[in-house]
Amino acid sequence: MRASEISGKPVVTLAGDDIGQVKDLVYDSVTGSIRCFTLAGRGLFAGPLHRALLWESVHGLGPHAVMVSDENSLEEDDTAARPSGEERAGVNVLGVAITSRNGVQLGIVTDAIVATGRAPVVAGYEVETGERRRVLLPVVGPVTVSDERLLVPDATAQHSAGDLAGFGTAVESLRTRLQHDQREG
Repeated sequence: MRASEISGKPVVTLAGDDIGQVKDLVYDSVTGSIRCFTLAGRGLFAGPLHRALLWESVHGLGPHAVMVSDENSLEEDDTAARPSGEERAGVNVLGVAITSRNGVQLGIVTDAIVATGRAPVVAGYEVETGERRRVLLPVVGPVTVSDERLLVPDATAQHSAGDLAGFGTAVESLRTRLQHDQREG
């Protein structure tokens, strides 16, 4: 699922109460795991709620809403969305250049691809290439992220997909290639 498809989804309780909407996804750039969502109120003039929804508190993520047990599933504030300890403040990866470790610019990040499940992770990025084409690039393992650049293994460019239907195959193909390279190196 694209991160842009999750942002803006209503957050509702199992009883059907509308308690907000997803504003942003907060993820750990080292592990790629989704930590939490920041929330906004619902409606045209609603602002941020300054509360976070930890992934562990999500009952379900569907095509139309994020489900939680009840309003107590939300954190009292948005502390969970802030960096902890030595962790660096979050970087918005949209608009950032994605480059292979050997210096080849692969494009500009336009969206993140999220593999949902028990431990959701950023599995890759939608990238606009220099030819104004959009491709999906898988990410396996930790990547280096800064305000200006997202650095990925060299093999990443050879394992892209044109759509979400082929993305899983691209991820598995890259994973196999990196494991092979690691055994050989």
